[in-house]
Amino acid sequence: MNSLEQLKQVTKVVADTGDFESIRQFSPLDSTTNPTLILKAVQQEKYMPLLEQAIAENEKCGLHVGHGLIDRVIDSLLVIFGCEILKIIPGRVSTEVSASLSFDTEATIAKARAIIGMYEKKNVGRERILIKIASTWEGIQAAKVLEKEGIHTNMTLLFSLAQAAAAAEANATLISPFVGRILDWYKQNAGHDFKGADDPGVQSVTMIYNYYKKFGCKTEVMGASFRNTGEIVELAGCDLLTISPNLLAELAKSNAPVVRKLSPESAAHENIQRLDVSEKHFRWLMNGNPMANEKLAEGIRLFDADTSKLARIIEGELLET
Repeated sequence: MNSLEQLKQVTKVVADTGDFESIRQFSPLDSTTNPTLILKAVQQEKYMPLLEQAIAENEKCGLHVGHGLIDRVIDSLLVIFGCEILKIIPGRVSTEVSASLSFDTEATIAKARAIIGMYEKKNVGRERILIKIASTWEGIQAAKVLEKEGIHTNMTLLFSLAQAAAAAEANATLISPFVGRILDWYKQNAGHDFKGADDPGVQSVTMIYNYYKKFGCKTEVMGASFRNTGEIVELAGCDLLTISPNLLAELAKSNAPVVRKLSPESAAHENIQRLDVSEKHFRWLMNGNPMANEKLAEGIRLFDADTSKLARIIEGELLET
């Protein structure tokens, strides 16, 4: 077996892309999207019909540009992409709530309900959808409410054990700790690179995985945002890993052995203390973690910026019609 096939023996492999052909090529279980991936996809000619469909579904509402129509078209576009992806994969697709709502619990809940409603109108059950929410305190509280309603959540932009522990307390379906972005921060601040098990992103996800298994947390861990296949191999055994097409291709071309590194059995022997994740302690822990604080804020800004770029593309299309 090649390295990708070996990885699939111990970890659920998820495609981190909005490109349908890449998803078909690597046969993942699930697929994740985000504003950056959708923006990249919609700039390709082959996906323009999906944007035209999203516009057509909403123009009949009688709204004007700048008065809610663009936001509705974006939501429709995300759902249309999700529906097309679900035709390819056997599992679930993750659809992201706008980053602009990251500090608004009630608005996040409302948006998640609306997205699920749009899927259900297209005869897609909520069991196949993961609503992606930024792992702010407010986002985690939104997940707590949504999970009680049977709306499954994927806590994204996650960089710390504090965020992971709070998400588990909220019964989030899964979390997406960002391996590569953690590495980026430490490379910049330390002035040198990190490899293998010394990679700070790998270490963070390993710690979170061990914490979850040690304390019987039901929330699953899905490592994300990889910079190289070495990070992926070091996390073999993690519940899920969401991987970009270029790294999936590297793994498929390699015959290097993949050895399971993470397991519930090994986690049971770890010396870990359970965290207090009350709001005041959560905020204190985040304040004391400059990497997590900075990368969370940066990630929200970047996703919001890409959503704004997508909005401008949609506005241009609307003005031409």
